[in-house]
Amino acid sequence: MNDRKYELVYVMKPEASEAEVAEMQAQVEAIIARLGGTLEKTDAWGRRKLAYDIGNHKEGFYVLHVIAGSGELMKEIDRRLRNTEGLLRHLVVRIDESDRRAERSKTIRVEDSRRRRVARGLPPDRQPGEGPQQADGDDDDRDGYESPEA
Repeated sequence: MNDRKYELVYVMKPEASEAEVAEMQAQVEAIIARLGGTLEKTDAWGRRKLAYDIGNHKEGFYVLHVIAGSGELMKEIDRRLRNTEGLLRHLVVRIDESDRRAERSKTIRVEDSRRRRVARGLPPDRQPGEGPQQADGDDDDRDGYESPEA
């Protein structure tokens, strides 16, 4: 089966205790394990202000999960979360396609940078001590952003 990558974000009521949040996380992990998915990351963002009021609530407890699994797994998680008490909202987003697009644009940007360096008579990759070393291999400032240190 084709495993895809998803982000699941849910917002619990602000009155939820740490034990209730941990119990919800354990329920999600149990569903993932039972249906053959993998939980890649869990991040409890904590209590934050909502962008808009949901019911009488102005705040909520946010939790993010990054999950690799099938569409059936996500349908089951969605079904369970819809019927869960104490949950204000939840959202499931497929992210593998956006990761693929970002990787493709990074590859194009690095190849373009190497091509321009070779055209100027430089080696394709930056050498140690040759200006600021950037992780993605981008050697230009076309975005117009000036770093505060400069």
